Amino acid sequence: MDDSRYESLKIENIVASGVIADSIDLGEVSKKIPNCELNTKRFPGAVYRIEKPKIASLIFSSGKVVLTGIRKKEDLYEGLNIIVQSLKEAGVDTFDEPRVGVTNIVCSYDIGRYINLNKVVITLNLENIEYEPEQFPGLVYRIKDPKIVALLFSSGKIILTGGKNLDDIKRGLDFLEQKLESIM
Repeated sequence: MDDSRYESLKIENIVASGVIADSIDLGEVSKKIPNCELNTKRFPGAVYRIEKPKIASLIFSSGKVVLTGIRKKEDLYEGLNIIVQSLKEAGVDTFDEPRVGVTNIVCSYDIGRYINLNKVVITLNLENIEYEPEQFPGLVYRIKDPKIVALLFSSGKIILTGGKNLDDIKRGLDFLEQKLESIM
């Protein structure tokens, strides 16, 4: 596969989630770990932010975590190790092998030319398209396989979300470009 086609494909955010312990005492953790905030009136979990790599993690008493703000897959594992190590140092009995995986990747892409969104709606006439320009300037296109949601803007900018890996995102983009090619 010629990867130069994907030069303008940029990861904006990776979200990962899973389980790292059987249970976590959020009160203790938030006292012992700097940059770990707990405000149960506003949110049922602790918010722990790390700077390098820049990741925000949501930690729940059930032992579940959600990591977000990640820009590179390598940062996910590096950040997860830092988070687990911090929790261990705070007295949490974490799993030796945290069960955390990517649940969503958000990418941006520039197709490099104007997209006539009205023409896309008229030509494709599919039920998996939503376009209400009075409400939102982009067209929402739900691709079934791979299961990706694409937001298309007339500027040629596209946001792709819902993929669990870059191959899914690229396959979704290939499918989308094929559809657009037939009408542009």
